[in-house]
Amino acid sequence: MQGNYCLSGLLLGLLVMSVFVFIGCGDGAPSQDSKASSPASAKVDHSHAGWWCVEHGVPEGECALCDSSLVAKFKEAGDWCKEHKRPESQCFICSPARFDKFAARYEAKTGNKPPQPEVEE
Repeated sequence: MQGNYCLSGLLLGLLVMSVFVFIGCGDGAPSQDSKASSPASAKVDHSHAGWWCVEHGVPEGECALCDSSLVAKFKEAGDWCKEHKRPESQCFICSPARFDKFAARYEAKTGNKPPQPEVEE
């Protein structure tokens, strides 16, 4: 009877090992090569925990699209695009060149080019 338990344990061990062989035991993160080859599938950080709002292309503390409490301040200053419901100074839909000012701030702070914002019509 003990021989059957040893054989069962051996088979179970082989089964577990074969799962690791087929699935792999990496950290699940894609390699640098796969990240570079598929930029469309890159995930955008929507956590709003950092300095930069990746989604909208402005500093997080100035992003009226993420922080609706800022809307009144922009409207009072006459900085509002009614058509796209965002600060005129941050309306890259009306004028994509406006992003250049924010990009320069990002580059000055980080030394890197900023990620391109998602442009919503």
